[in-house]
Amino acid sequence: MGGAFLAAAVLARLGGRIGLPTIPLFILAGILLGPHTPGIVLVADPHDLEILSLLGLVLLLFYLGLEFHVDDLKTGGRRMALAGGAYLTLNVGAGLGFGFALGWGTSEALVLAGVLGISSSAIVTKVLVDTGRLGNPETKPILGIIVVEDIFLALYLAALQPVLSGADSLASAAPAAGKAFGFLLLLAAAARWGTRVVGRLIATKDNELLVISFLGAAVLVAGISEWFGVADAIGAFMVGLMLGGTRSGPRIRKLVHPLRDAFGAIFFFAFGLSIDPGDLPSVVWPVLIAVALTLLMNVLAGMTAARIYGFGPGPAANIATALLARGEFALILATMAAGAGLDERLAPFIAGYVLVLAVLGPLAAGRSGLLARVLPSGRTGRVAEPEPVGRA
Repeated sequence: MGGAFLAAAVLARLGGRIGLPTIPLFILAGILLGPHTPGIVLVADPHDLEILSLLGLVLLLFYLGLEFHVDDLKTGGRRMALAGGAYLTLNVGAGLGFGFALGWGTSEALVLAGVLGISSSAIVTKVLVDTGRLGNPETKPILGIIVVEDIFLALYLAALQPVLSGADSLASAAPAAGKAFGFLLLLAAAARWGTRVVGRLIATKDNELLVISFLGAAVLVAGISEWFGVADAIGAFMVGLMLGGTRSGPRIRKLVHPLRDAFGAIFFFAFGLSIDPGDLPSVVWPVLIAVALTLLMNVLAGMTAARIYGFGPGPAANIATALLARGEFALILATMAAGAGLDERLAPFIAGYVLVLAVLGPLAAGRSGLLARVLPSGRTGRVAEPEPVGRA
């Protein structure tokens, strides 16, 4: 474990000097030091880090829940829903069509729809911070689209779980799906109306007790969620949503940050351990086609969102490039697919796809002006004044 942490840190520090995000570098560290690559092998069996990896996944989604606010849905209202819906329609639709075109199977196509359709919240937020665009007018639709994606992901994973569990018909999948959606609605109701009660239960002035309390709540609800057929990470997300609205929310966000970073790194590192570089050549062309398709869909989605908000080509290019990266959500789906015994080509495809876009996304965002030059100049309406960002 010590070697895994240090290897990930060294690669991330080196990559940071040339502006690369940490996620693909953590994955690369796992690939280089895993059992499938000649040389030093830190972890011979990826399952040795399985529990720690799952804890990293839980903490990643728990943190996103803390950053999410129900009030974000009210701000922007119809335009945010339109922009987010357009983004998902273009990208998820293209991913589903691409999955069926590959011919790997229906379950595989459904997984690929989510992989190609959902942006990386972690990388998008880092891109906005690194490029100094948190106060830009187009940042509001960018974060609005992320919020819509988060809600869609929760529902999509709940619907996908019974499909991946091997249900052989709609009738046999319906009870499992009903149980999953019922529990998800229960969690949503608790997040909406139970915040005050949860806040009283979690409140303490002692940071040590607060850490133990929120960590225990997140892991316990994640485990119960999995039993009900809802992805464990979504259960953790809902706990974060509940606790984020309490008075202890700001302290929890501060305290969980180093835990999220440390165990999140292990999650990405462990995913890299499971990748055999020898399998990547077999999916080179599907990866390149998927990357090109994602680039095209993001440009179209950026132009659509810009038109909805009355922005010109510059903000449209910023929206398109900021949302380009794929990361943690694609890896969540890869983990689910591996557990369901789907086509073995999915793991190397998702790894290659995430690596390319996780590197290309931040680089493209820093050079979005080049894209803006070739975009058509649409009708520019009234541009809203920069507003405080609630999801940074």
